[in-house]
Amino acid sequence: MLIDFANITGRIITIFPLLLATTLFMGKRSIGQMPIFDFLIFVTLASVTGADLADPSVSHIHTAYAIVIIGILQKAIAKLALKRRTFGKFITFEPTVVVKDGQLLVHNLETIQFTIDNILQLLRQKDIFDISDVQLAIIEANGDISVQKKPNKSAPNIEDLGINKKSSGMSYPVIIHGVIQEEILKELRVSKEEFRQRLQQEGIARIESIFLCTMNDEGELHLAYTNKDEQYQRIQH
Repeated sequence: MLIDFANITGRIITIFPLLLATTLFMGKRSIGQMPIFDFLIFVTLASVTGADLADPSVSHIHTAYAIVIIGILQKAIAKLALKRRTFGKFITFEPTVVVKDGQLLVHNLETIQFTIDNILQLLRQKDIFDISDVQLAIIEANGDISVQKKPNKSAPNIEDLGINKKSSGMSYPVIIHGVIQEEILKELRVSKEEFRQRLQQEGIARIESIFLCTMNDEGELHLAYTNKDEQYQRIQH
């Protein structure tokens, strides 16, 4: 009996540093945000570690090997999802609009299996107690909610002095990994040809070099390039 207890103690002492190192290796994304794939990774890690600690008959070296392989797998999948957006969308949930212009989108709630009480609770956690104050509410891939209040319900800032027209503050991804997002342009009522002309006017020759391009409701663009040496940007805000 004492030998078993000593064995378990030794496993705890040796396995937790490895588990910590593997988690740090996987990066902040796996801790700060918890999409479905990362959730499964952590459930698997917990199961593997729990079995090793509770059952002395489990091979300790096999557990250590499994933890390392799981960490490498998560890192590889995360990099692949970054480079291949279609694959990234396949292994996680899509952001879903649940409130628009103060109205609940019932069909979208049913799609993600959220109840009205779920949405109201999430809104209250954002200090919103009247759904009519919401311009746009989105359930993100990690189950959290992002909220944009209506302009007249937002906290006042310098734009409220009437010097400039107040923007909604919403930017939309119109290019991701060098690919024009036609569905976003359609929502913005901008044709693909008009958008290409706008890019040409701004001196942008290669769309493929753009990692991310966003456009706000005033038509202003913001660019992030794929390569570090392609940081020159002519667009002025």
